[in-house]
Amino acid sequence: MQSRSSAPRTGRTGRPRSAEADEAILAATRAALVELGWSGLTLGDVATRAGVAKTTLYRRWAGKNELVVDAVAVLFDELELPDRGSLAADVEGVVLQFAGLLERPETKTALMAVVAESTSDAVLRDRIRSSIVDRQKRLVTEGRARAQARGELPTESDPETAARGSDLIFDVIAGAVVHRCLVSSKPVDTDWARDFTRLLLSGLTAISPA
Repeated sequence: MQSRSSAPRTGRTGRPRSAEADEAILAATRAALVELGWSGLTLGDVATRAGVAKTTLYRRWAGKNELVVDAVAVLFDELELPDRGSLAADVEGVVLQFAGLLERPETKTALMAVVAESTSDAVLRDRIRSSIVDRQKRLVTEGRARAQARGELPTESDPETAARGSDLIFDVIAGAVVHRCLVSSKPVDTDWARDFTRLLLSGLTAISPA
């Protein structure tokens, strides 16, 4: 599947970008992360794996942080929210899709590496937010609009209230799935996705006593 944003945006001018070279570099970056980890990854190794000159990387990315975040962002851009007929089905579907993405070695290794590194790097945190988190909030906006059109959710007249609500929904879903997959190392199967969706839509009263 071709991603929505296969090439990073650096704002630089010059010779036309090669989409093929960008894709090869980002794929090589993810492979190097899986094999070498964050500390072992170098731009020289990535260039060799991608079959490009090291100067090609520096024309596109200022350093390793930018390169790795863009390599991860491409994977998350694969997430989609097809219309499954109801809000509950839409939520279950995207939860399972997101969990499947996190189970891929290149996603898991790359995401955990950049998050760990960002704990002491504010610039990297900002880039993760803008390149990955903010871009994926489109799924919440799309899903809410669809549910509102079906009459499953009320429509907010205040844009600020709507934006806060979308942020909260994103945080709850992404936080739960990331914790389940990467922290607890437990499976996100159809039963878990269904139970989580029921809790999300109905609140704590949806949990039946054992």
